[in-house]
Amino acid sequence: MDVILQRQQEEDLDDEAHLQQLALLATLFLGIAENEQNKVRRRNPSRLYLRRHQLMPFPRLDSPWQRLWAAQDDRSFITTMGFDVRTFRYILEGRNRFAERWNNTPIPRNDVSSQAGPRIHARSLDAAGALGLVLHYLSSSMLEITLQQVFALVPSVLTRYLDFAKQILLQTLRSMPEAQIKLPRNLDEFQANSDLITARHSQLEGGFGSIDGLSLPTEVSDDVEMENATYNGWKSEHRINNVFVFSPQGLIIDASLNAPGSWHDAHVSRRIFERLRTRVPEGYYLIADTAFPRGDDSISGKIRAPVKAGECIPANPTEQEQFMAFNRQLLSFRQTAEWGMRALQGAFGRLRVPLPINDPRGRLLLLEIIARLFNVWTVCVGINQIRNVYEPIWHASEDEQLWNTLGDMVFGEIRKRDRVSRFHVVAVPDT
Repeated sequence: MDVILQRQQEEDLDDEAHLQQLALLATLFLGIAENEQNKVRRRNPSRLYLRRHQLMPFPRLDSPWQRLWAAQDDRSFITTMGFDVRTFRYILEGRNRFAERWNNTPIPRNDVSSQAGPRIHARSLDAAGALGLVLHYLSSSMLEITLQQVFALVPSVLTRYLDFAKQILLQTLRSMPEAQIKLPRNLDEFQANSDLITARHSQLEGGFGSIDGLSLPTEVSDDVEMENATYNGWKSEHRINNVFVFSPQGLIIDASLNAPGSWHDAHVSRRIFERLRTRVPEGYYLIADTAFPRGDDSISGKIRAPVKAGECIPANPTEQEQFMAFNRQLLSFRQTAEWGMRALQGAFGRLRVPLPINDPRGRLLLLEIIARLFNVWTVCVGINQIRNVYEPIWHASEDEQLWNTLGDMVFGEIRKRDRVSRFHVVAVPDT
């Protein structure tokens, strides 16, 4: 009996020692874990993202976006995404539209087979939410942490959904007639554009659009060659250069995108110049500012611009008056390119954020999406200064009086009324 009791006591002591060891190990592991958390907190004193427990728990049921979507209010949609409800649904719904592509295409992931079927019910956003996410992103310069709050998404899901939504949005836009970027296809279409312009500027027969460059900010690359390529000496910044052609309806009808900031507009526009040479009939031309390149002799006369100060003009008074009248109308219409650039940057705030320097394909995708969305925005929403001005029915305005009486005004008065006054030229006798 004594032996049994002694063994039982030894076993109890062993169990107690084992429990003490487990407790010591648990305390040790907890201490290590807490120490690691303290290290993380010290490394990230101001965390720039939100975690799941800091966000609303059910993104598909209750979030600021869900409230906005449920309201179906035009003003709210235009304020946050640039499109009214009807246009949003036009992009979203129907054959080959955004919702069909979102629901039928698996989201690419490294841990999931590319052959796997989509699991749309397991996604944190439905198709409307995904389109809302990408339009919020494009239409503003907001930080991703704000998008997290609006859509109740953690950073990894937000990034994955944004990348995927941009890809299928571009596919959708390429199939939409309103989003096409194309020059007039035949003589009748060229003449229709010219008629819209001559309704306001009678001497610009043959003009069918305006052209200008747009330089956008970009990040600075660690690569020396890329850093040099994107540095724009004129602006003393790192930039990405683009060239856009606008029709009198306010549409982008041609573009050259995503060129390094060190490239001159003549280099950026090479493909546009080639299309002018091969696809634009004789007698039709684009209108540019005085600094924009006119191309070589193969497209002579297909880009016209106001005269520069100091250039020779006809000495005959009658010819001189005709020449200056034509020049004033060139100058007037040239401003439409600036209206288009301003509308483009105003509608899509993402262009004010430096573009990613290490992802040229993603940068090109972003720029093409914005250019095509701009055309949808112009056609369907109709907020476009060029379109509102160059309609077939034109009424006289103070602007017409400004251009017509330009020669009688002193430069000080012009500068008070027109921000492009530095381009104005008046005829003076040759001394």
